[in-house]
Formats: sequence, C-alpha cells, structure tokens
Amino acid sequence: MLQVDLAVIGGTGVYRTDMLVKAKEVEYETVYGKANLVIGSYHDRSVAFLNRHGKGHSVPPHLVNYRANIQALKELRAKRIIATAAVGSLNEKMGPQDFVLVDQFLDFTKVRKTTFHEGRPHGVVHVDVTDPYCREMREYIFEKAVAQGIRVHQGGCYVCTEGPRFETPAEIKMFKMLGGDVVGMTSVPEVILAREAMLCYATICMVTNYAAGISPSVLSHQEVLDEMKIMSDSISALIMTVLETIPLEAGCSCRHEVQ
Repeated sequence: MLQVDLAVIGGTGVYRTDMLVKAKEVEYETVYGKANLVIGSYHDRSVAFLNRHGKGHSVPPHLVNYRANIQALKELRAKRIIATAAVGSLNEKMGPQDFVLVDQFLDFTKVRKTTFHEGRPHGVVHVDVTDPYCREMREYIFEKAVAQGIRVHQGGCYVCTEGPRFETPAEIKMFKMLGGDVVGMTSVPEVILAREAMLCYATICMVTNYAAGISPSVLSHQEVLDEMKIMSDSISALIMTVLETIPLEAGCSCRHEVQ
C-alpha cells in the first residue's frame, strides 16, 4: 500500500524534487479528482511533493483542486504537511525576502469548494480553527529557520484573495485595517481542508513584494518569480532540514478537532 511520512506542497517558484531518492511521478485518483505527486525518500523518510499549480505553472489559484490534493495526502497517510506560498506584505516590518510562519487567516475567496463536509449522509460537521496552522510545526520550523540565519517572523495573518488578479490599493488598505499581514491566493481552502482531514499543516510564506498601494512600483508576476529565485536556496535548505529532523509523531491537537 502506497503511503508517505511527510508531504511538501510547493507554491510559486518552489518545486524541488531533486533532493528525493528514487523519485517517481504518481497520478493519484481520489473521489474529488486526480492529484499529481512526486514520491520518493529523503533520509529514510518517504516524502510526497505536490506542485500546487501543476506542471508549467498551468493552474491558476482559483482553479486548483484543493480537495483532491488534500484528500490524496490524507489517503497516503502523510503525518505532516509543509506548504509554501509567495505573498505580498501589508506589514512594513515584513519585508521582501522575509519568511513568515502565519498563524491566522482572513478568507476573501469567492468560488472555491472550502469543505469536505456537505451534509448527507454524515450530517452537519463543524471544525475548530482556533489554531488553523499547526502550532507545533510552526514552532519547530521557526527554530530551524532562526538556526539557519533566515529572517523569519513567528505569526502573522494571511489574507487569501480569489485571484488570479492582484489586489487593488483600496483592498489592501481594508485588509490592513482588518489585521492582515500578508496577502496571497492559495492558503484557503488548503488550510481548512487539512484541518478537516486532521492533518498537521503549516505554511511557510515568502514575502516577494509589498502589496499594491504600499509598493512604490506596479506589481508583476515576474517580480514574484525574481524574488522567489533569490530565496530558493534558503527555502530549500529549510525544508530539507525539517524533512530530515521533525518528529513524525505529533503532540498537537490537529487530529482531534473535527466535531
């Protein structure tokens, strides 16, 4: 039976599978559709890499099949999921090339399927999201990032927008007033589905720019890719360290909060 210990979900500019031994591409079928993965081993741990946007960055954020991706990782029995995401900053203290381990989110998506639970035959199901991102994983990743000399912020509020367009300066002003720190297009519903699936999940955000109205220049996707290229060595080194050393057995409550 195919299964993995750990999983990495790569966002814009982050998709490194060359670290894996005996890596193979797997098309995994779920009741929600197919998930495309690369599965191999790293330091005797089985690892699945999932390219969120598909080959050639072909799937826009509002059309990613988040349910299929998370369902596949659940069925593969992944014990922990490390997600990465490129974000813009609303917080002047979180500048380009900083890492942010977000601990809260604000959801401004519109058309996405955000839950596995749609009523019958299992009835109404609620999930607690007081700590949407695994506290234990965030603390562990923060410790390793600091040890590697990475500029990292512990905690922050991720504002998730629908995309694929960038946000207006007026929207950014509103998000900042509401308490947002960074803005991106992928963390919701990914984080919600991971919690419903009772999987430990944490997101490493990489700040590529200041958001519209804060940045002195007009935003472009190329700017995001350029900054990600600069940060790629740091994020790869951090992920490899975490994959090698993080305890596989969790002491958190992520797996016990669906009601």
